[in-house]
Amino acid sequence: MSEDPEGISPGESQQAGGLVVNWERLLLREGCGPSVVAHARAVTGLALRFSESPVVNRDLVRAGAMLHDIGRGTTHGIGHAQRGADRARALGLDPSIVSIIERHIGAGMTADECSLERLIPRDCIPLTIEEKIVANADNLVQGDQPGAIEGTLAAGIRLKRRIRRRICRLYLEMESLR
Repeated sequence: MSEDPEGISPGESQQAGGLVVNWERLLLREGCGPSVVAHARAVTGLALRFSESPVVNRDLVRAGAMLHDIGRGTTHGIGHAQRGADRARALGLDPSIVSIIERHIGAGMTADECSLERLIPRDCIPLTIEEKIVANADNLVQGDQPGAIEGTLAAGIRLKRRIRRRICRLYLEMESLR
């Protein structure tokens, strides 16, 4: 199979926790549709553009970006991040990948924000550079097309101001990596 411009071949396998898996097949097996897979590929491509620094674990970014929406196999609601993280834990995936999955919503959610959304009150704010890269890339991809921060913020106009500011701060922090 030929590689696309971002260096991700459709059948690519990666190493995670000692287990070689095909991320796309795993998403499909977990109930994610082709549009979720296409979105994951677009997020992965964009995330890798933010991953040139030697301090960034590109393999972790690639795995986390491909699997960030694994929970969409069971729900398309905001709870897909926590469900996806729970599923990834059950599959025995690396805890660093699980954290990326759980913390990718917007620019993260505090435990209080999770409670308000009737989710388990976990602190889901991205902490590591890899978590931040994937969350930011996910914010910038609409469907399977990368977009601009202005579109993200316009689409999120219904969000509380503090959340939009958090998204904007994350974007500015990640732009410094490019």
